[in-house]
Amino acid sequence: MKKRHTVKNGVLCIGAVLFCVIAAVGGFFGVKGYLMYYEAVSEMSIEGRVEEIRNSKDFTQFSELPEFYIDAVISVEDHRFKEHCGIDLIAVGRAIWTDIKTMSWAEGGSTITQQVAKNLLFTQEKKIERKVAECFATFALESKYDKDEIFELYVNMAYFGSHYYGIYDASIGYFGKPPCELSNYESAMLAGLPNAPSVYSPDVNMDLAVKRVSQVLQSMVSNKIITQEEANAIMDDQR
Repeated sequence: MKKRHTVKNGVLCIGAVLFCVIAAVGGFFGVKGYLMYYEAVSEMSIEGRVEEIRNSKDFTQFSELPEFYIDAVISVEDHRFKEHCGIDLIAVGRAIWTDIKTMSWAEGGSTITQQVAKNLLFTQEKKIERKVAECFATFALESKYDKDEIFELYVNMAYFGSHYYGIYDASIGYFGKPPCELSNYESAMLAGLPNAPSVYSPDVNMDLAVKRVSQVLQSMVSNKIITQEEANAIMDDQR
């Protein structure tokens, strides 16, 4: 009995030490992340940065975007975008598990709002404190702007490859038409580009660009936005 009691106490002590270590590390990066966020908004407020984007040439409003394009982006980038508070805990948990298994920092689980926060205030540097700072900025964005406004910012700031920044430049550059005139196939292609623009750009590799369109459409099928028959018809129309 005494030995069993000793083992139990040992396990509890180890658990307590691990908890303290995790709490200390979390507190350390939490403070560093907040200071990074505070420094960024001290240089220019979120509202000021947003107004700069909105005042930029060829800024495309949410109402000017095809519904199919909106659905395609949300489906492939952040299908719980309209439900979560800016951070998708399910996606974060899955990303952390993937990072642990691969011993990397490759998966971010970033939502559309987090990507806006990152592009608006921070660099692309993959550091823990930057991810924490991004969370503070994400909650601030969600408190100040509605989902349509956040989506609007995302597509106007995203990089689409071939030196095209923003949905208007990409639509004109790749297809010679404004976003409001995009076909479903063209919408699906542009929806898939920001994930890896240097890989999926049709100017770089048309075969991979077409495969990415198929992936976007399959994501829409999986999320019950379109049927498999509709996805097949969109692909067939381009052949």
